Amino acid sequence: MKVLKRNQLVILVIALMLVTAGYLNFTSMHNDETSVANSINLADSNDSSIGDATLVNNDNVENVTNETPDNNEKDTDAKLVSTQDEKDYYFENSKLDRDKMYSQMLESYQKMYEGETVSIEQKTMAANEIAKINATRNAIMISENLIKTKGISDIVIFVNDTQISVVIDAEELAPEQIAQIQNIVSREMKAQIENIHISCK
Repeated sequence: MKVLKRNQLVILVIALMLVTAGYLNFTSMHNDETSVANSINLADSNDSSIGDATLVNNDNVENVTNETPDNNEKDTDAKLVSTQDEKDYYFENSKLDRDKMYSQMLESYQKMYEGETVSIEQKTMAANEIAKINATRNAIMISENLIKTKGISDIVIFVNDTQISVVIDAEELAPEQIAQIQNIVSREMKAQIENIHISCK
């Protein structure tokens, strides 16, 4: 009887061990399957997103397309400003250089006129040149101001003996504008029309 109970106890313990081992085995297998399934789902979700089109809000597209012309307009504005700055620089510097040249010439003739060892003929010649330079400067100033009243934004006039060069701040000039400029320069500077050369800057 004791042997039988002992055998039953051993069998019961073995049965419990088998049940426990089976339970543990089942649980670990279920966990492995879950993790494998999760890994597969994760991989599928990553793979499925490759090559898929993504919907974009129409407002964003409009903002992007609207920004591009604005940038182009800013670039164009910057170029226009840069070009205008170059023109302004040209006209301002040309006038300064011209005035500096006349000032130096006047200074030289003035020294000659005031020189103690200079002959009367040389003094007369110096006085005539001083008067001629002043008259030319005044005629240039009047001509430039009158031409500006005709709708020209800027102008610079150069005189080389009988030849007169007129540089206008404009893309192009209409025939009537050319005629007006020629008439003003011819009248104020006492120049022949064929000696007046007009160019646009």
